[in-house]
Amino acid sequence: MRFTYPFVFMALPVAAWAEDIPLTSEVSEVTLYPQGATVVREVEFSAPAGQHDLILTDLPKNTPLAAVRVSVEGAVMGSVTARDDFVPPRDPDMSAAREAARAEVERLEAALRDGEADVRAIKLEVQAAKARGAFLERLGQGEAVAGMTTTDLRDLVGMIGEESLAAMRAAHEAERRAGEADRALTDLRKELEAARAALRALVPEKEERAMLAVAVTSEEATEGTVRVSYTIREAGWTPVYDLHLTRESGDLRIERGAFVRQSTGENWSDVAMTLSTVRPSEQVAPSEVFPWLRRIFDPEAVRPKTLMRSEADGMAEMAAPQVEPMAVETAQANFDGLAVTYQYPGEVSIATGADRVRLALGTLETQAQVEARAVPLFDPSAFLMARVENDMGELILPTGEAMFYLDGRFIGKQYLEMIPAGGEADLSFGPIDGLRLTRTVLGREEGQRGVITRSSDFTEAVKIEVENLTGQAWPVRVIDRVPHSEQEELEVEWNATPRAAEVDVDGKRGVLAWSFDMAAGESREIGLEYDLQWPEGRVLR
Repeated sequence: MRFTYPFVFMALPVAAWAEDIPLTSEVSEVTLYPQGATVVREVEFSAPAGQHDLILTDLPKNTPLAAVRVSVEGAVMGSVTARDDFVPPRDPDMSAAREAARAEVERLEAALRDGEADVRAIKLEVQAAKARGAFLERLGQGEAVAGMTTTDLRDLVGMIGEESLAAMRAAHEAERRAGEADRALTDLRKELEAARAALRALVPEKEERAMLAVAVTSEEATEGTVRVSYTIREAGWTPVYDLHLTRESGDLRIERGAFVRQSTGENWSDVAMTLSTVRPSEQVAPSEVFPWLRRIFDPEAVRPKTLMRSEADGMAEMAAPQVEPMAVETAQANFDGLAVTYQYPGEVSIATGADRVRLALGTLETQAQVEARAVPLFDPSAFLMARVENDMGELILPTGEAMFYLDGRFIGKQYLEMIPAGGEADLSFGPIDGLRLTRTVLGREEGQRGVITRSSDFTEAVKIEVENLTGQAWPVRVIDRVPHSEQEELEVEWNATPRAAEVDVDGKRGVLAWSFDMAAGESREIGLEYDLQWPEGRVLR
């Protein structure tokens, strides 16, 4: 049987629990959102008949206890008690891999200590030999030899020479052996450093934990499972796309992936991973529109003054809409048809605060309309653009992790805006250096030049040149602009040769576009003329 209850806070008794059953749970499932995650941990238990408390002391310290939900299979669940302070001690979480790595470090450290001790012992031999030589040198000097016969002196000198040579040879031999012994430790030092690096790579978990005590009752001995779920902020995923465009055919292949991360304080090992585009950390309800009160006053009644704090607060309250705080809801599998859920087929392991794991999410394919887009107002060359319609039945998420490839060559990394299903987008695949652009102002005249502030006429002529030096034909789209006015007093007249194919491109007034095919080696010219007139005494901005 399964019973699920929302979390209940209770005061934990000071005395030791009766009939306690300690348990160690593990993270089994995770649903990752762009920011945040829903974590599910499970643990099996065995309990005799009667009432017992199942004690879990392995939840991360930062677990939002108010968001915890608990269910039990195999027994009737009662109250659930939680605390994140004064948690009973738990065995340190030392994985087998960390135990082995730490043992290897300790073994190598011991071996290195023994080797360095041997080197120091050999160096003591060097010091002893040199001390003996120094003693022999002093023995042949001073008053000790003043009363000696020639024969005794000869014997003494011979003995000192032989013993000094032996001492120097012993010191030299000891120094040689000490050097060899120290060099022999080089590999051991490298091996120790590698073992320490391997130990550091096995990210340790935080020891501080929170605790749950789940009261269960059963009329007979039973076995069951405790399931704990909660939503956290310390995890998430970032979409990553590799966009491969074949220029000749217009084929566009989008390889989807995800970077996943977590910093919960515990390592996730072999968990079932689901990625969702639902964003529970963001706004989940529409804003509210409040009444907008406007008033009129006599001009003399309106006087500037410094507002008192209470008055300023009152005006701010009237002018700014107030939005009630909203609780973050648990994410659903779909969100108005826009959310996408990815169920990763394998199990995933992520170390806390360290790993940035990339998961492959499959490939999408579509057709793109390829053209060269020229903006001579700002750019010296055209850019290759791919206009696509998202007919792939899936949302393309916004991300800064989008890599662009053209005919197998890496072009660059760009920010990719969201492309909803059925939406359109223009994707840039880099400059076309052989499509050169020139924009020249041929003439500019201002009326009544003697009085600049009273000028009432402005005329300008522009020549745009596009030259194809690529050795191949291109469909080209040139974009430029002419002035526009929203005042009746400011009159604007313009002319384009040839006529623009589009006016007010994408709703932008005065933005013009020309579309044509350019053969290899071909050049095209576009002429623009515009004239602005306004009443004398006014200033053009």
